Amino acid sequence: MKNYTREIKFSTKGFDDIIDITKDVVEILRESHIKNGIVTLFIPGSTGGITTIEYEPGLKKDFPEMMDKIAPQEKNYHHNETWHDGNGFSHLRASLIGPSLTVPIVNGELSLGTWQQIVFIDFDNRDRKRRVIAHIIGD
Repeated sequence: MKNYTREIKFSTKGFDDIIDITKDVVEILRESHIKNGIVTLFIPGSTGGITTIEYEPGLKKDFPEMMDKIAPQEKNYHHNETWHDGNGFSHLRASLIGPSLTVPIVNGELSLGTWQQIVFIDFDNRDRKRRVIAHIIGD
């Protein structure tokens, strides 16, 4: 069994900024020379999430609109009363999506669907420097 770990680093704008990191993950997979196994992606931090989506203009608008209905930015959250940073909605949105994603690797390829891309979503209320840890294990 082989292990390979790398980080993907990038800047975001916050406020539901959706970043397609699929090509970065594919590049890391190629560097690893692992043909069969899994890649686990993890975000250190509590205001970002990682998932898959069809990365196209319509869904890039639909997704934030959905999150506004679930955890509106304007609502008064107890977190904001504690820390006075105004990003209670960010933490709730991130917890719904989650900080990690695992994708199977078969014959040196990510097992993603045709219209499925891996995306990082920054829910915070400011721009940030972000990182995603990619850990691959397999043969």
